[in-house]
Amino acid sequence: MALHFQEFAEHVINDYLSSQNPFVVEIGSNDGIMLRHFVQIGIRHLGIEPSANVAQVAIDNGVNTLCSFFGKDCAYKIVQEYGQADAFLGANVMCHIPYLHSVGEGIKILLKPNGIVIFEDPYLGDIIEKATYDQIYEEHVFFSVSSIRYLFEMYGMEMVDIESQEAHGGSMRYVIAYKGVRPISYRVFKQLEKELGLDRLETYKRFRENCELFRDTLMTLLNSIREQGKRIVGYAATSKSTTLINYCGITTDHIEFISDTTPIKQGKFSPGTHIPIRPHEEFMANYPDYALLFAYNHKEEIMAKEQKFMESGGKWIVYVPKVEVLE
Repeated sequence: MALHFQEFAEHVINDYLSSQNPFVVEIGSNDGIMLRHFVQIGIRHLGIEPSANVAQVAIDNGVNTLCSFFGKDCAYKIVQEYGQADAFLGANVMCHIPYLHSVGEGIKILLKPNGIVIFEDPYLGDIIEKATYDQIYEEHVFFSVSSIRYLFEMYGMEMVDIESQEAHGGSMRYVIAYKGVRPISYRVFKQLEKELGLDRLETYKRFRENCELFRDTLMTLLNSIREQGKRIVGYAATSKSTTLINYCGITTDHIEFISDTTPIKQGKFSPGTHIPIRPHEEFMANYPDYALLFAYNHKEEIMAKEQKFMESGGKWIVYVPKVEVLE
């Protein structure tokens, strides 16, 4: 993800910051993982991060950060202190905001007439196509090109470009500008054509059927492995895993525990099914026969890191884009 955000920052710097002394604002800037690349070359910036402890980490690392939620009042405050922004950025944050019109109102105040809005979030089309139902949980809203286009048209803006991303199992990066300021890429119209089925009930009936098929296939596999007396451990206590575990009915009869490297999660239990979450050291001390990979969106990095597990005969169970065992 660090490399992903570096690429995001470089894309903005190289392709969209042509004015002198530009000013960049990021909503939900976290610990400054993306903004630090603007800091390194002296670009004026401001992160908007509502979590005080996380905002402090960014500040300690030299990233100018305001601890606040973003909206109309926040936008006025920023303009008064810094002036208007050349670029307004976001990554995996818009889908967590319950009232998106507050963001639209704020952007209209904050953004320069020739400014650009660029953000990315999990994409509804990918979720339907891949049946990644584990991304559905309380704080997630899913967007399409047509829905984002409709939203920003209310604020005198239009979608000028999109770019599909591999992050989080399938995301879309949206580029928004004021109407008539920038040419609209053919990619926008091409994607709108592909989305024609997203407004039809039949699409979601097929999605349900695919989810049920994936669930049944996964549970058949887990039950078969356990009947053979083999050990299974979950790998990474993600938010997605909570949805998967409860929807499929996975319990401690199927997996012994979930291995996770995050200290704050260790010693706790998965919501609903109460599967224990234990330090990664326990995974390494006694490798299981199989690891159920909940963080499948980081599959390549994780499998590269866990070569010893595979050398010991360990196998991975993945369920996106299909249920299978990887050796």
